[in-house]
Amino acid sequence: MPHRVVVVGAGFGGLEVVKGLAGAAVSITFVDRRNHHLFQPLLYQVATASLATSEIAWPIRSLVWNRPEVTTILANVTGVDAERRLVLLEGGETVPYDSLVLATGARHAYFGHDEWERYALGLKTLEDATTIRRRILVAFERAERETDPEKQAALLTFVIVGAGPTGVELAGTIAELARDTLPRDFRNIDTGRARVVLIEAGPRVLGGFPDDLSEYALRSLRKLGIEVELGRAVSNCTADSVTYGDVRLATKTIIWAAGVRASPAAEWLGAPADKAGRLQVMPDLTVPGHPEIFAIGDTVTVSGPNGKPAPGIAPAAKQQGQHVAATIKARLRDNAAPRPFHYRHQGSLAQIGKRRAVIDFGWIRLRGALAWWLWGIAHIYFLIGSRARLSVAINWLWIHARNQRGARLITQGEARIDAIGVMAGEEAKSAQPALAAGATPVPSGRQ
Repeated sequence: MPHRVVVVGAGFGGLEVVKGLAGAAVSITFVDRRNHHLFQPLLYQVATASLATSEIAWPIRSLVWNRPEVTTILANVTGVDAERRLVLLEGGETVPYDSLVLATGARHAYFGHDEWERYALGLKTLEDATTIRRRILVAFERAERETDPEKQAALLTFVIVGAGPTGVELAGTIAELARDTLPRDFRNIDTGRARVVLIEAGPRVLGGFPDDLSEYALRSLRKLGIEVELGRAVSNCTADSVTYGDVRLATKTIIWAAGVRASPAAEWLGAPADKAGRLQVMPDLTVPGHPEIFAIGDTVTVSGPNGKPAPGIAPAAKQQGQHVAATIKARLRDNAAPRPFHYRHQGSLAQIGKRRAVIDFGWIRLRGALAWWLWGIAHIYFLIGSRARLSVAINWLWIHARNQRGARLITQGEARIDAIGVMAGEEAKSAQPALAAGATPVPSGRQ
């Protein structure tokens, strides 16, 4: 009987494990609650109407169709029975394993104020992206027919909380959508007057980048007309406003990019975790006391070469997936010696609008137009399939040349959106949460 490997999560790390086990004497069960693999670095471009969902996501089954040893299951995992070596699925089903890989990712962190999520959407899934896109586009539509100046101003105010790569990229793209793409489409409003406000509790934007690149990013954001508020933590979010420091800002659109919390993998196993819920694994990426269980990606915290945790980005997850696959194959050859994982940082990238970006390779730092072209080439290279690469490249060239974004689709009726807003407003009346002064977000990882 072949060695049974169960991989939970079809993100970058999980997919890399399956790829790395090709040709090994194993049977693999791939479990995910969604039927697609998602290229998260470009998710914000779906949220801002630059790309379609099909350009950054692929059905899992289509990625492993030629691997007869791989079985794909669409299901929600509810726990792990480590004693009996079973993965527990919603509905009572179980999946047995000899080796288990948990690559279950992360969700948004609201610092103990989960009620903010209904007003301040995070960006981790295709559903998140299409909902944010809908809210942005509906805000402009409502502003077009709004006659009250204050209400119109609130509709044309877009707030992003968190100035990591995702927040910076969202802010820049929303500003360009309002300034370059939409003005010719509306008659009663000047979309170029839209306010984009980027709020960061820390002292600078792109806190994980060197100071000079962070300063360049700040200047670039302000050149785009984005209002950047530094050193102010958000203390309240409602259906109509966001409060940061001593300022209450009226807005109808809040996007949360301030922090993440891990999946409940640590709870499933009763294993140690950090403050963000990330599983604290052994140097070889196994769970303490369970050498047959591996955990990778945003699910875990593991030290990089500088002693700091490896970042929650795609290259780190892919390297971890490759390491786990190599370890399992070594064990099948009766080489059970621990193999410590060594993360190799390949660089950090962030786009700031369509002609500006910053890149930190460690040995060299780039900014401006050249960095933007390299950023685009790198992302196109890592997409799956020639069709997706060609489609994204054509879209970006069209946006670059004509300032037009073709994915400006509102895919849910406005009546439904109104109902959601009313329900959210009613439930908010009794809740006035506050974040402790000076609190800083858990750094937001991004694959």
